[in-house]
Amino acid sequence: MKQKKVTFADIAAYTGFSKTTISRYFNDPDSLTLENQQKIADALTELDYKENKVGRILASGKTEFVGLIIPNLYMHFYSEMLSQILDTYGTYGYKFLVFAGNEKADVERKYIEELLAYNIEGMIILSGTVPSRELASYGVPVVGIEREDQFISSVNTDNYMGGVQAASLLRKSGCDIIIHVNADMPDSQPASGRIRGFVDTCKEYHLPYELILTHLGNTFEENRERISSLTDQLEQKYPGKRKGIFMPNDTHANVLLNILIQRYGSLPDTYQIIGFDNSPISREAVIPISTVGQQISVIANEAMKLLSEQMEERKKRRPAPQTGPVHRIIPPVLIRRETTA
Repeated sequence: MKQKKVTFADIAAYTGFSKTTISRYFNDPDSLTLENQQKIADALTELDYKENKVGRILASGKTEFVGLIIPNLYMHFYSEMLSQILDTYGTYGYKFLVFAGNEKADVERKYIEELLAYNIEGMIILSGTVPSRELASYGVPVVGIEREDQFISSVNTDNYMGGVQAASLLRKSGCDIIIHVNADMPDSQPASGRIRGFVDTCKEYHLPYELILTHLGNTFEENRERISSLTDQLEQKYPGKRKGIFMPNDTHANVLLNILIQRYGSLPDTYQIIGFDNSPISREAVIPISTVGQQISVIANEAMKLLSEQMEERKKRRPAPQTGPVHRIIPPVLIRRETTA
């Protein structure tokens, strides 16, 4: 037989509290003493109460929804980060509304309007097209990941350390020339630290190096065409030289690896490759790729922890004012695989 739903009236009768007090337990628990909160919590267990989520949203205006905007799902770092963030539901209990903005600011602004219309309680933003000053003006907690973050809280990898680790590994691999390929970006972007760390290490050890700042595209077709052209240029410029190449991410490192294998049947001895991310493609590649590992699961959990703290604070009767953005830095982990000596 269908079990009768437990109502606020049933809980009130069981505990001796009024229905108003029961309602406050769900919508404003901070207004009750810890003792009374515990009595009601025990009653919910005894009565096998099943919460009416829709009713609670209508009553409190709190949806337990978090907006999530990522640049795209093509880059393996973003797809893995999305997977890890979604896995935090079991820990923090927040649900996600996800949009991929494809690095178009006007599109992402429309997505943000849509998210706010759903009365989200916070946002996690990986895309960097909308400035952090604008994101901070929307009136909900925002945490950025690997993007400009002057006016919002953030969780980022120590990109400078990652650049140092990559250059140091290639230095020890006996390369004649080491090369870093990345986009030309402002210092406000966390990923610019990879460039600085790479260059500083090369200068410190007097290593022959080249820095190639170019946009490699947003699709596989664009990546393949531009990385193939780049490979032609390196072949002409450094014939017979042992080239150590630090790619900006594991997706691009895998494209380079595939191009070389298709040309030569295997990875030539004149190439050493290291990526950045430790997304699944680096270990699933036909030859597992060395990489500077961003601790993606740690970053995802820290971002959700930081956002949850801010969202929960706002639900209190007297929330403490936030003194300023909080920035957390996660150290990278160098992972040696078969594409480096």
